Amino acid sequence: MTDRPASWRMPTPKQMEKLAAEAVRRPSRPSTAAPNAPLPAGYWESVLKDPRAGTTESQMRQRRLSEIQRHVLRVSCRRCERIVEIQTADAVRLYGANAVWKDVAQRLLDNTCQQRTGRHEEDGCWPAFESP
Repeated sequence: MTDRPASWRMPTPKQMEKLAAEAVRRPSRPSTAAPNAPLPAGYWESVLKDPRAGTTESQMRQRRLSEIQRHVLRVSCRRCERIVEIQTADAVRLYGANAVWKDVAQRLLDNTCQQRTGRHEEDGCWPAFESP
C-alpha cells in the first residue's frame, strides 16, 4: 500500500486537453460493416453446412442410438448434478441400436440416483442432455 493520493492516477487538466486535441485531429475510421448490413452468402452457407445446425436439442433426444454420430454421449442430473458419460458403441451394445437416447439416458441416471424421497412422483433424476 502506498501513501499516494488517488489523484495521481488521473491526468492533469493540461494532459486531458492535449488528449482531446489529439482525438479531434485523428480521423475516425469507419467501421468495416454497418450493424444492419446484409451478411455475405458464404457466411450463411458455412452456418447451414455445420452439422450442429441440422438438429436441435429436442431432436437429438428423440434419435435412436444408431443415428447418433457422436463418439461419447453425456447426460447430467438437474437435481443431484451427477454426470454420466457412455460411449455410443457401449450404449448400442447394452441397450440395442433401436433404443431412443432419451430412454437410455433416463435409465443410466435412474440406476444410480442419489436423491430419494420415497414418493414415486419425486424420485429419480431429471436429465439434462449435454453435448460433449
